[in-house]
Amino acid sequence: MSKKFSVLLGVVLILSFVLAACQPAPAAEPVSVEEPVAESPTEVVVEEPTTEPTTVPAEETVEEELPVLVIWSDEARAPVLEKLGAAFAEEYGVTIQVQQMGFGDVRDQLKVAGPAGEGPDILVGAHDWLGELTINGLLSPVDLEDKADLFLPAAVDAFMYDGVLYGLPYVTENVAFLRNPELVPDAPQTWSEVAQIAADLEASGVVKQGYIRQDGDPYHFYPILTAFDGYIFNVNENGYDPTDVGIDSEGGLAAGKWLEDMVTNGHVVAAVDYEIMHTMFEQGEAAMMITGPWALDRIRQSGIPYAISEIPSETGVGRPFLGVQGFMISAFSENKLLAQTFLNEYVATEETMLEIFAADPRASAFIPVRDAIEDEDIAAFGKAGEVGMAMPAIPEMSAVWTAFGDAINIVMQGQQPGQEAFENAAAQIRSAIEGN
Repeated sequence: MSKKFSVLLGVVLILSFVLAACQPAPAAEPVSVEEPVAESPTEVVVEEPTTEPTTVPAEETVEEELPVLVIWSDEARAPVLEKLGAAFAEEYGVTIQVQQMGFGDVRDQLKVAGPAGEGPDILVGAHDWLGELTINGLLSPVDLEDKADLFLPAAVDAFMYDGVLYGLPYVTENVAFLRNPELVPDAPQTWSEVAQIAADLEASGVVKQGYIRQDGDPYHFYPILTAFDGYIFNVNENGYDPTDVGIDSEGGLAAGKWLEDMVTNGHVVAAVDYEIMHTMFEQGEAAMMITGPWALDRIRQSGIPYAISEIPSETGVGRPFLGVQGFMISAFSENKLLAQTFLNEYVATEETMLEIFAADPRASAFIPVRDAIEDEDIAAFGKAGEVGMAMPAIPEMSAVWTAFGDAINIVMQGQQPGQEAFENAAAQIRSAIEGN
């Protein structure tokens, strides 16, 4: 047993005896007293002691009570956590059990296993689970202590819910602007430039589409919305404010008008899905698009020249949605303090964060590792994400996807002007949030 754990156990036992001694003595129950009856002396028989011990050794009892920390993790991070678990067990005498499961299964399983006392102490998950998990009382707060400054502020903000931190972030993910540098040598700075470059390339017959985007998809349209000073939910001191919808704000409507003009001039076409968008870019039939690091492998394998840059701006800053993954502590854990110690002392280190990055190369939320990324493509996506906004984790976000996605589609199909479509979407979102 480790010395740290032995000392900790000793302190707990001493405190237990002290507390027991401080308790008031139980009231004595009346005892009937009978007159003694005289009996003749009897011979006392003394038995030889048996050779078998009659009590369990104290050391064995303590060993049986040693805590076990259970971690639910996806396949990519499990080997790193298992290695950390061995070191943690050696120092603290605490067993770490890493249980692998599909990333998307962790949230659903926690809702069932947690309340039943069969869930994990620590789980690996996404920040946009917070709304559902915290409302249902499934998470315990996390304290970064003196290491908070080592994390990307936007990543920390992503794990805040109602002013409380519920996760230790390890990776961020966001879209960026991609172009074919042989067709577009310099990264456009504004969406007005994107429109002009698209017009010139299409007029010359060099490409079919100067700029291409997939149908609907508010996630990929969000950085265009913010570039025109639009927003989905405004932000206050407590985070996203679902009572302030900004799709029909002045900036939101300006973004809708830009999209409408692109459609009218033939620079954006409908009936384009993710696969078509990428195939056209990879075959040199489209020159510019927005996509994420998940597409890097296929783009590299295509052999097409490409360059990654920040989202163009306009009247505002082009801010992509920021997706953040991290470590959370279950509200049903009986070992929250140990779980917190494991995260702060073993996970929140440069060595561990480097191993996590090596296992699944994406922009680290840990600044020392993020700044040291040598892969230029990953670093470029990370640079584009520095101005990102954490995707809202509030339940009201569920009212946005369909209404806003439909509005974008309607404009791309030429069925409605951008202003009208975006105003209708905002009205639908407000109505859904209000429960009408």
